[in-house]
Amino acid sequence: MKIAILGSRGIPVNYGGFETLAEEISIRLVKKGHDVTVYCCKPYTDNKDIYNGVKKVIIPTIRTKVLEKAIFSFFSILHASLRNFDIILMLGVSVSFLCFIPRISGKKVVINIDGLEWQRKKWGRVISSYLRFAERMAGIVTDRVVTDAIWIKKYYKKLYGRDSVYIPYGAETTQFSAGEILRKLRLEKDSYILYVSRFEPENNPLLVREAFDEIEDPPKKLVMVGDAPFADKYIKKVRNTKNQNIIFTGYLFGDQYKELLSNAYFYIQATEVGGTHPALIEAMGAGNCVLANDVTEHREVLGEAGFYYKGKEEMKEMIQFLIDNEKIVKERGNVARRIVEEKYSWEKITDEYERLFFEMIKG
Repeated sequence: MKIAILGSRGIPVNYGGFETLAEEISIRLVKKGHDVTVYCCKPYTDNKDIYNGVKKVIIPTIRTKVLEKAIFSFFSILHASLRNFDIILMLGVSVSFLCFIPRISGKKVVINIDGLEWQRKKWGRVISSYLRFAERMAGIVTDRVVTDAIWIKKYYKKLYGRDSVYIPYGAETTQFSAGEILRKLRLEKDSYILYVSRFEPENNPLLVREAFDEIEDPPKKLVMVGDAPFADKYIKKVRNTKNQNIIFTGYLFGDQYKELLSNAYFYIQATEVGGTHPALIEAMGAGNCVLANDVTEHREVLGEAGFYYKGKEEMKEMIQFLIDNEKIVKERGNVARRIVEEKYSWEKITDEYERLFFEMIKG
């Protein structure tokens, strides 16, 4: 099959969930013998035409919070419509209403709607309303819809009357020994609690930092991995602390990121909006006990393997509880790893996408 993946910022991964999905499944699909092209946004990728056997098409854009991804996705879908692809996988709903264009030329189009993008706090009323419209259009103008969480699958069916295919994000079961990045940050295995996310309001980095600031003489450090474009004011607020036990690393990817995951004492997942969060599954795959915001999507993935909180006071209490109970932390981390092995391996996820693509071509 000739497959195009649109809507992520591109590969190699250096941003977030869709980018990780695009990289992981594209490389595996190429190894299965398919011809795969990933459309990449110029500010987020290098100038090489091929990455691990995956072809790249690099599209320029305008760097603004509202227009960057929409413009990139718009030109990507126009370009892909003129190529001889069998399948187009669109990641995200920003230009879902244009997905009829490649269908005119006989291509099959499937869209992964991700979490409920319109709920993100960073969008104003107008953009939020548009994204909700785009969410509805995704089920009208494409051949198939993919949802990455069972609760979103039910939501989409109930609200729009459209069935979707459930395919979650994946993760590896990784274990990296303490090495370069821990030495650089002057950390040791199990000496820190880890938080990873884009520094945006719905991901609650400020709440995490404030909660940790209020814990008296913690024996662990807090490592906060992440950043965000177009959010300088909010990021400055997050970093506004004199606490020497909090370390801000900025974005980290690849082996450095995996090393931090593998050696953390436990992991905090504070997000409010989304489906199956890639960082959550990656943390579980590294054998981390997880303290998660008590929302539906986290309970769907973690089940009894995690601990939950509602609000800052409960978060502080649970951080202290986990610091004081190492045996429980290790037991829950092992359970989390087994869940990833059974349900969320990238090989399994790639097989499910491949199966869907073949079904679409056969009609």
